[in-house]
Amino acid sequence: MAELTLYLGNRSYSSWSLRAWLVLRQAGVAFDEVVIPLRGPGQRVPEIQRHSPSGKVPALQHGSLTIWESLAIAEYAAESFPEARLWPEALTARAVARAVSAEMASGFGALRSALPMNVRRKIQGVALTDAASQDVARVQTIWNDCRSRFGQGGEFLFGRFTIADAMYAPVATRFDTYGVELDEVSRRYAASILAFPAMQEWIAKAKEETQIIEAYEAIGVVGK
Repeated sequence: MAELTLYLGNRSYSSWSLRAWLVLRQAGVAFDEVVIPLRGPGQRVPEIQRHSPSGKVPALQHGSLTIWESLAIAEYAAESFPEARLWPEALTARAVARAVSAEMASGFGALRSALPMNVRRKIQGVALTDAASQDVARVQTIWNDCRSRFGQGGEFLFGRFTIADAMYAPVATRFDTYGVELDEVSRRYAASILAFPAMQEWIAKAKEETQIIEAYEAIGVVGK
């Protein structure tokens, strides 16, 4: 097969890059990583535009094919490498995994704005808006439901690590960064995500980054 190249934003800030990266790592396939530094909210980066039709990261290049959206990259990996079992095998579990992954991809705007991803920070006592608090509660409902219905045999939402876990991994980092109080099931699940070897590798590389984008250091700004 043609070589794969994943174009990423800063590991400290780019939650969508993390999602695609975790999926490819879980697939167990070799791929090149190209980190393209971000500039700030609403600022286009010419280098990203050369590799991504949307002008956003992540973007996966596989031969002549380019895929530029995280969940689409995940679906492509699941279809290209079925042996990796990136979705749950049971029909019901797979349907729910896709539903919660799509909900993550399209929703939770208040949470994203209130708690921007920054794995290099530890900030306590952030006051959440009502909308952000509702998002936090909804995430915990999802985590509790998936763990209770499908989590037997492992520590992740559907037992073993799947695309759904990759989709929620940046949320676990946000909760850790800002010290968000969680129920016991959610706390254990978030700890499992943060302890996942690939996640630990990502965090270690993020901490080596030297670029600081002030807008992404301020609470209330969404890092893409």
